[in-house]
Amino acid sequence: MRTLYRLALSAYIGLIILTLLWEGWLAPAPYFPPGFWIALKSIPLLVPLFGLLHGKAYTYGWSSMLILFYFVEGVVLTVSHRQEPFALHSVLPYALLEILLCTIFFFSAVFYVRRVRRLR
Repeated sequence: MRTLYRLALSAYIGLIILTLLWEGWLAPAPYFPPGFWIALKSIPLLVPLFGLLHGKAYTYGWSSMLILFYFVEGVVLTVSHRQEPFALHSVLPYALLEILLCTIFFFSAVFYVRRVRRLR
């Protein structure tokens, strides 16, 4: 159970860091100020962080639904930018990493909640 907790938490924190780096410096959206997308994408991720850090099963449950928005964004960006070269300032590597982190968080959070509920 502790492994699932650590895996989910590290994937979630990794997604927060990825969002900040992606929209801030690595490949920001071209026609918007960087602060706009950083706030729009990272503030919703910060809302459940306190409950996740304390291992609250209810928070893991609803954040696994929140993470699906980021998963969908990663899939849409991957499909729409699949013709781009795989470069540092391209959106494609960050979208693929976003999909990976969301998948890791989703499954580890679901199994973590399932284990916590069984122990009660």
